[in-house]
Amino acid sequence: MARIERERWHADLMPQFDITLTETGSGDARLNVHLCGPDHLRHLDAVTITVDDDDNDHTVRQPRVGLTQADVDAQVWGPYRFLLGSDGADQQGRAVAPVPLTVGRGRPFFMERTEPGRWMAMNMAAWQRQNAAKPVRLILTCRRGDEEWVVARRIDNPPWTTQA
Repeated sequence: MARIERERWHADLMPQFDITLTETGSGDARLNVHLCGPDHLRHLDAVTITVDDDDNDHTVRQPRVGLTQADVDAQVWGPYRFLLGSDGADQQGRAVAPVPLTVGRGRPFFMERTEPGRWMAMNMAAWQRQNAAKPVRLILTCRRGDEEWVVARRIDNPPWTTQA
């Protein structure tokens, strides 16, 4: 009975987010992450945000010279990644450093359009056309004390303006 009650309590505290993405120009965007509830959650010690890939399988089936599975895995397969060097973003722009959040408060993160992999036979304009209508997929890993919640969200991709 105690296990069932713990699981119910854990589910009742599932973090609720309001997340928006707004293009700011020149291929950059601001991701606003607002922790909107539940009120009795009060705060999260750490929220780690990761950009997830699209639904396609990106397994290298026919290796080419100079292309490895590690190269393909490092590619962010979607329209945006975190701005390199901002918010503690990793080298691929896939994740930012964990941040604390309080219910009723939010925080901006900065993103940039992804680029085609060096092995791809397409330019930036073709890559942009391919990704313009795709949503931005995020995984938010939330921690408070020993508790952890994983929240997946798909965010509408804002209309892209032409890149100079």
